Amino acid sequence: MIVLALALGALATATSRAAEQAGPLVAHEFTQVHMGMPVRLRFYAPASDMAIHAATMAFARIAELDSMMSDYRPASEVRRLAASSGTWVATSPDLFAVLSRAVDISRATNGAFDPTLGPLVKLWREARTSRQLPDGAAVASARTRVGWRWITFDRPRHAVRLGRPDMQLDLGGIAKGYIVQQALAAMAGAGVTRALVEAGGDIAVGDAPPNREGWSIDVDGADTAFLTRAARLTHASLATSGPTAQFVDIGGVQYSHVIDPRTGLGLTNHVTARVIGPDGATADALATALTIVDTKDVPRLQSLFPETLMSVER
Repeated sequence: MIVLALALGALATATSRAAEQAGPLVAHEFTQVHMGMPVRLRFYAPASDMAIHAATMAFARIAELDSMMSDYRPASEVRRLAASSGTWVATSPDLFAVLSRAVDISRATNGAFDPTLGPLVKLWREARTSRQLPDGAAVASARTRVGWRWITFDRPRHAVRLGRPDMQLDLGGIAKGYIVQQALAAMAGAGVTRALVEAGGDIAVGDAPPNREGWSIDVDGADTAFLTRAARLTHASLATSGPTAQFVDIGGVQYSHVIDPRTGLGLTNHVTARVIGPDGATADALATALTIVDTKDVPRLQSLFPETLMSVER
């Protein structure tokens, strides 16, 4: 697998170099709505036909993964897996990879990140509409169907089992990061490596723009080390999580869309977390978890993920 990855990386690099030799690089930008939000591509390519092809490949990959991992879609692979709770289900390589990483992050964060929060997320969505807190008994019932430890893997078969009846997955805190990373890879496969993909609070970047050290990402409120890295970002992903994007006001209290597994309710702490990491799934999931964990737990997580850079604004 490592040899194959290196070969594919070398092929993408060679293709990109050949493309750059074809003429001067020109800035391009494309936007489409996917995952319920605008997804923006910014990149450099020498010709419009190459740019259109790269954008088409990226958006097609995004659509493919969204249809697979969205719990909003009745026919999605995530929904089919949940409908088969208690049995082993063979999964696609993409879903297996995302769930494996999700459980890794759940274990490291002691459950602050949990991909099985689907029953609680459903209650939160209803609360956004009704502007009333979920009934306590409903929350207690939902919590009996939540728990990342109930996800088990058969790695040789790429199979997954959800160990409790009526479990529901919610990959909203990790899938978007994985998807933007995969869109970037799709563009590299089309010969475009000087690229940025952005969706919501998740960004993935490849090679730097021409004549620059990296992509400059605006992250007001982050600490100095984070700002410095984000100002010249290459070959990395950046994820932001916090209450500003989605929340509901109930009784004068703002409840975030991020669910605290300890209470079953949306967060009210107004913490904004940002993570720069080598891959989108890790950055996305850790940013979500950092809005939940106690302040004293942040240094421990940083030590567990030394390849990342974390910034928490309280």
